[in-house]
Amino acid sequence: MKTLLHTCCAPCSIMCIETLRSEDIEPVAFWFNPNIHPFTEYRSRKEALVQYAKSIEMELILEGEYGLREFLHNVSPDFDHRCGYCYSVRADAAASYAAEHGFESFTSSLLISPYQNHELLRETMERSAQKYGVQFLYRDFRPYFREGQQKARELELYMQKYCGCIFSEEDRYRKKPKKKKETATADGKGS
Repeated sequence: MKTLLHTCCAPCSIMCIETLRSEDIEPVAFWFNPNIHPFTEYRSRKEALVQYAKSIEMELILEGEYGLREFLHNVSPDFDHRCGYCYSVRADAAASYAAEHGFESFTSSLLISPYQNHELLRETMERSAQKYGVQFLYRDFRPYFREGQQKARELELYMQKYCGCIFSEEDRYRKKPKKKKETATADGKGS
C-alpha cells in the first residue's frame, strides 16, 4: 500500500514508521508544518526529520515554508481553539498531496501523541480524506509514544519541548511547578 505519512517531527514518526513497516506498508514521509514556531524551532525539527529519513532510507517530501503570519492570521482572534485550524491545514495538505500523487492513503504521526486531541484529529483527517477522495489510514499509535521517545533519545535526535505553535510554547513555560502542600501545626506554622 502506498501511504503518505504526514510527519510533525522525527521523534513522533519513529514508531509510526516501524508499525506501518511491520504491516508491510512503506510510508513516504510528508513534511508540512506551517504551525511550528519560532523559525529556529521549525528549522530544527525539519533538519532532524531530514537526517532521520536518510538514516532509515525513507522517502521524504518537503512542502510549504515557515508560516508565522499566515498561522496567526488564521487562528486570530480565537487562539484557544487554534488546534482545529492546525489539524485541518495539515490534514488538507496531506490529503491533497496524496490524492494528486497517486497515494492510496494518508495518515499522520500526530496520532502518536497523547497530548493531541485525538478524536478531533481523527475527525479532521476523515473530513480531509472525504474532501480529496483519498483513504485516511487510521492507526492509534499512542501506545507506542514512550517507546518512540526513548528511541529518539538513543538516536540523539532533536526533541522538542512543546507541540509546535507559539501558544503551546507559551503554555509550556507558563506551567508553574506544583508547590508542596503545607500542613498546619498546633502553633499555626507550616511544617
